[in-house]
Amino acid sequence: MEAVARLRNYPTSPRKMRLLADLVRGLDVEKALNTLKFSTKHPSVPLEKLLLSAVANWSVKNEGVDVSGAGLYVKTIFVDGGRSLKRMRPAPQGRAYRVRKRSNHITLIVDSRVAAPVTENVNA
Repeated sequence: MEAVARLRNYPTSPRKMRLLADLVRGLDVEKALNTLKFSTKHPSVPLEKLLLSAVANWSVKNEGVDVSGAGLYVKTIFVDGGRSLKRMRPAPQGRAYRVRKRSNHITLIVDSRVAAPVTENVNA
């Protein structure tokens, strides 16, 4: 069973966040956490927290199952553009340049590689 965690309106550009998302996509949770912990990019901290939140959500959904033995991995991660704050910066000769301060939304889904037992529904 999969679990979802979302981070909304994080104030960094989606392009910078996608660089980190591409690093952890499809990795085991332990390896992804280590990758994010030792990354030098500034959005790695909230992405690491989001991954820990997704693991916590998975453990709440699957009570009684050990997280370390479940073989959790990052099933899906995608970054969408959020709202853009439009600001003005002074420019020469009385003009103004528009500055777009971008934000993003991140959706992260973790799942276990170990198949869950299937209960058969027999309609007799």
